[in-house]
Amino acid sequence: MEDVIINFLKDVKLRNPILIQGLPGVGNVGKLAVDYMKDELKSIKFADIISKYFPPQVLIDHDGTIRLVNNELYYYKHSGSGKGNDLIMVVGDYQSLTPEGQYELADRIIRIAKNMNVKRIYTLAGYAHNDINKNIIKIWGATNNKTLIKEMEKHGVIFKRDDYTGSLVGASGLLLGIGLQYGIDAVCLMGETSGYFIDPKSAETLLKVFIKILGINLKFENLQKKAKEIDKITQKFQDIEDENKEDKDILNYFA
Repeated sequence: MEDVIINFLKDVKLRNPILIQGLPGVGNVGKLAVDYMKDELKSIKFADIISKYFPPQVLIDHDGTIRLVNNELYYYKHSGSGKGNDLIMVVGDYQSLTPEGQYELADRIIRIAKNMNVKRIYTLAGYAHNDINKNIIKIWGATNNKTLIKEMEKHGVIFKRDDYTGSLVGASGLLLGIGLQYGIDAVCLMGETSGYFIDPKSAETLLKVFIKILGINLKFENLQKKAKEIDKITQKFQDIEDENKEDKDILNYFA
């Protein structure tokens, strides 16, 4: 098996596409936000990403059938006229388990974006913060192009950090860094969260800022339902990880 396999389901031609990534991470804020956007916009899947860098698992569906853990690419075509952007959304069950895999997967996604003429990337994520006022959730930002800061600040995104410089771990950061190498502007938007649980309130706050940046509309009635679905999937992964920690010599699989 190759390290990364990308199965394209259809040939897609998009207009001024923007790439949006939301994978599991702190508080699952980014995953919840992009999964919800993908569903609400009735986006269409056009590619599967399978990799040996993902956990060695398959997921069992309600009817007893299985599928490999994967990442997926969806597209949404802007319905308005003029200069509206079509969207490419990267979602999935898991991020890579290894640093090598993180770089390889991010590079492959960036190359797809480059081939589809993507000029801007947004990654959505959680921002772990101990001192959170739940009534006022701040949205923090990081970018690979300083000229984008003023544009994002108009929507309330905070970039200046007085206490420390910080870092972005995983796909949300690497897509910015590798995107820079390919000449693609990129911004990471992060909703404050404790990080100890799935945080639909932070995801909703993040999404409300993000859709203003994109100039699209969404309804939020089903967000709590989506949060519960993701919570069940996350718990399954956690249970398997806990079982593996109990016996380092034996890997427990469904056979």
